[in-house]
Amino acid sequence: MTSPVRAALAGVSLGDGLPVAVIGALNVGPGSFYAGSVVTSADDLLRAAERMVREGAVVLDVGARSTAPYLSDAISASEEGERLAWAISRLAGKLGVAISADTSRVEPARAALDAGAGIINDVRGLTGDPGLAPLVAERGAGLLVMASEAAATTAGPPVETVREVLQRALDIAERAGIDPERVVVDPGIGFFRRRDIAWHDWDCAVLAGLDRLRALGRPICVGASRKSFIGRIAGEPDPARRLPGSLAAATAAVLAGAHMIRAHDVGDTVQAVRVAEAVRGAREPV
Repeated sequence: MTSPVRAALAGVSLGDGLPVAVIGALNVGPGSFYAGSVVTSADDLLRAAERMVREGAVVLDVGARSTAPYLSDAISASEEGERLAWAISRLAGKLGVAISADTSRVEPARAALDAGAGIINDVRGLTGDPGLAPLVAERGAGLLVMASEAAATTAGPPVETVREVLQRALDIAERAGIDPERVVVDPGIGFFRRRDIAWHDWDCAVLAGLDRLRALGRPICVGASRKSFIGRIAGEPDPARRLPGSLAAATAAVLAGAHMIRAHDVGDTVQAVRVAEAVRGAREPV
C-alpha cells in the first residue's frame, strides 16, 4: 500500500483518510461567469460567508476577477489587490475558517496575505508571475496550484498533460522553498479549451482519470461547480441552472479520489460529498 497523501492548508488538514473538504467560492468582482457567486457589499459578503461556514465550508476562496479562460476581466494588479484586501479583511479571523485568495499575481497576493488570507489559489500554476512562488514561500502560506492551458507545453492526452503541467508547478514551488506539505493540486476543469478534443470531453476524461494524479504525491482539489462542460453535456446554457450537474461532477470527483471540492453551493455539495465518500470508503477503504 502506498503512503497516505496528506497536506495542511492554513491549518486545514486534508488527504487520504480524512473527510473531503469543501471550499466555498466567493467573488467580489462583477465579471464572474456565475452571477450568483458575486457579492459586492460588505453586508452581503459577510452573510454569504457565514452561510457557507454554517453549511460546512472549511475554507472560503475569495476572487476579485474572473479567471474563466473564455471571459475577459482585465483589471490592474492594484485594483485586484484592493478588492481582495477589502473582502478578506472583513472575513479573516471572524468565521473560524481559513481564507484563500484566488489570484495569480504577486501584488494582489501580497495584499490578500496582508489582509489575513492563509492560502493562495493560483489558476496559472505559478507560471503567471515569477514573484508569486517566492512570496508564498516567504509567508509560509498554503498553496493551491491549478493546471491550465496557458501553462501547457505539450499536446498529449488529458490526464498526462494535466499531470505534466502540475509537476512543473510543483517543481517551481520546490525551487522557491515552499514546503510540499502545504501544496494541493487542481486539474483545472474548464481551463483546457484549445485541444484536439472538445473541452467537455477533456474535462470528463480528467475526472474519470483523476486517480492517476496520485502519482504527484499531493492531495487533489476539484472545482467543477456550474462550469461550462456541465452546460454543454446537459444542454443548459445558464450557469444558474447547473446545480444538479455540479453535484454529479462533485460526486464523480470524490469517487475518483478527490480530497477537496471547490463549490458555489456549499450545503448541497457537502451532502453530495458525504454520500460519495461513504460509497468510496465502502468500496475500497483507505
